[in-house]
Amino acid sequence: MRDDFAALAGYHSAQVDVDVRLNTNESPFPPPPSWFADFSRGLAEIAWNRYPERMASGLRRDIGAFHDVDPARVFAANGSNEVLQTLLLAYAGPGRRVVVFEPTYQLHGQIARITGAEVVGGLRRDDFSLDPAAAAAFVRVNQPAVTFLCSPNNPTGLVESPAVLDAILDASTGLVVVDEAYAEFSPWSALARVSDDERLVVVRTFSKTWSMAALRLGYLIGPTWLVARLDKVVLPYHLDAAKQLAGRVALRHVEDMERRVSVLVEERGRVSAALSDLGAEVFTSASNFVLFRTTGHDATVVWQRLVDAGVLVRDCSGWAHLDGCLRVTIGLPAENDRFLAALTDIFGGRHPRRQSPSPPASVGR
Repeated sequence: MRDDFAALAGYHSAQVDVDVRLNTNESPFPPPPSWFADFSRGLAEIAWNRYPERMASGLRRDIGAFHDVDPARVFAANGSNEVLQTLLLAYAGPGRRVVVFEPTYQLHGQIARITGAEVVGGLRRDDFSLDPAAAAAFVRVNQPAVTFLCSPNNPTGLVESPAVLDAILDASTGLVVVDEAYAEFSPWSALARVSDDERLVVVRTFSKTWSMAALRLGYLIGPTWLVARLDKVVLPYHLDAAKQLAGRVALRHVEDMERRVSVLVEERGRVSAALSDLGAEVFTSASNFVLFRTTGHDATVVWQRLVDAGVLVRDCSGWAHLDGCLRVTIGLPAENDRFLAALTDIFGGRHPRRQSPSPPASVGR
């Protein structure tokens, strides 16, 4: 193994056998039955003895139509993580620098280090926001080949402001990558800024709001010149035929996705309010998860006691600047009830009123 891997830890999320898993920001709802029916019909038509369409042209065309962009600006891969890896293989590597703003999605720095790049982290304010002038100054000083923003940010849930993006684009001489894995929850997107005149890339995924985490499909929207270069880096036939089909079928069911988002937003508000009532410090989220600080309680102890009660959340307390913090994914109403009841017992508080309505008929059935 390479010497520079010696101190590198892998990216892990605890996989524990519990009744309620709220630690990986998955959608609690499966795709709708109509998606399964369309997907199954399409599978029967695949020539399994042949390699898949190498350029994923149909999928790129459909993603482009969904976002009203030229398909030449679309690149798809096996989850947004492979999209990020391909970007960093092309634009990072030895002798180059990558900027992240902590705390943020850990794989931005992890994948950059795997490519051999130096990773430097700028700090956020106490509320996890970024000061545009300070962020721009940090980029200007470090002159990175790639700068990452995550909006909404994982694990904080905060949406980066347009002013922050503008400031970083003005300061940067390298690539600026906005990871929008939770974009469907966000009030704004950087997609409108993508053009052939900007070194800006927006990364999306089908894993979260599209309820397709098991299929591992992601994509980016970027300048045509960048997408053409990525096609030189990615492995041949990297995107299998079933995955291409799954993404194309999902894009025919936009309304179902939007209904799932609405249900989760409503539940997020209820969970956030209940956490505040219990005395936790709750950070405003524009995503399908909530970051909270277990004020007055040891976060790791709280995490273990939740596991003992059959509920798994993400322990972020060991991450930079997230002391005492846990992150909970918004699940089904009954799952959220189970989490809140367990946390209430741990905190020694009064049980919040349970609310477990059935989801709409078109959601999660």
